[in-house]
Amino acid sequence: MKTASRWLGAAAIVAATIPAGAVMTQAAAKPYVIYMSNNFVGNDWRQQMEKVAQVSADKDPFKGKIELHIENADNTVQAQINSLNNIIREKPDAILVDAASDTALNPTIKKACDAGIVVISFDQLVTEPCAYTVASDWDQIPGVLAEWMATQLGGKGNVLVDRGLAGAPISKQILDGYEKVLKQFPGIKEVGFFEGQYALGPEQQGVASLLAANPKVDGVLTQGYGTGALKALQDAGRPVVPFTAFSYNGSAVACAQTAGAKCIFGANPAWLSSEAIKLAVSILDGKKPAQRDTLVRADFLTSDPYTSKLFPNAKMEKIALGTNVFPDLPPGLTLPVTPDWMTITAQEATVTK
Repeated sequence: MKTASRWLGAAAIVAATIPAGAVMTQAAAKPYVIYMSNNFVGNDWRQQMEKVAQVSADKDPFKGKIELHIENADNTVQAQINSLNNIIREKPDAILVDAASDTALNPTIKKACDAGIVVISFDQLVTEPCAYTVASDWDQIPGVLAEWMATQLGGKGNVLVDRGLAGAPISKQILDGYEKVLKQFPGIKEVGFFEGQYALGPEQQGVASLLAANPKVDGVLTQGYGTGALKALQDAGRPVVPFTAFSYNGSAVACAQTAGAKCIFGANPAWLSSEAIKLAVSILDGKKPAQRDTLVRADFLTSDPYTSKLFPNAKMEKIALGTNVFPDLPPGLTLPVTPDWMTITAQEATVTK
């Protein structure tokens, strides 16, 4: 007993001599446990989003600071609710949610917040006020694309416009963004609309049918790949006209390799997941943002950079094969591949199947 007492007394003395700051540092060294809840992985973007999150977790400033778990639910609202409930029971420090519904997940999100878990809703957002949000700037993206088109056409000409996918809220938002800017250029006429459905086949078919009815088309504003529109023009023996699209690697490569092609690509970057991790870590470190909503603005890729008058903070990159577009990588790779505060290579962002 004397030996035990001496040992306990010595331990107490040693503990008393450790500075309080050192104890706090040791506690802070424990990694934050962060779960990502994703409702499906059925397209290239979602798969790249997850890959980039995993790559980011292993790089500075997150390496050793976070423990990332990715949970994929079946593509139903109830499946994601069930998955989230299981995650909440694990009591993580934060949950990142790419949501199956903007409203149906709200009670479950509120449950997580009430349990003291930081919730970041990103990409497809929920409306529960307790969640922080990270999303692309869907006012800037279509606005810049439409302004670029107007600049290319010198403020006059006939254009075809993609309505996207019927019933999809983001399709209406992009279309409204296009038209809001085009109305400022009365010399530009919208002579035809098509539903590209974010797929190459419907995009090509939609443009082809409108070309038959319109002998003069000066530009095409798509919501998808752009290469469907390009193929329709070529098949019809029509001049290659300026087109807008979203930044898939294959589309940018096609534009760069097609003589006379002029294009611009807006981006909903797959590294929204990296931004969500960054925000979660910042909040867990005690640095809460002034606003709960974070807008992410990725660089635009284009054959013809210009300075936007309507959106002065928009940044342009000129398409350069092998530098920011990659002929040897999958066409479904979303560009740009990395945020400016971290270096993620195109190879690291590529999903191997």
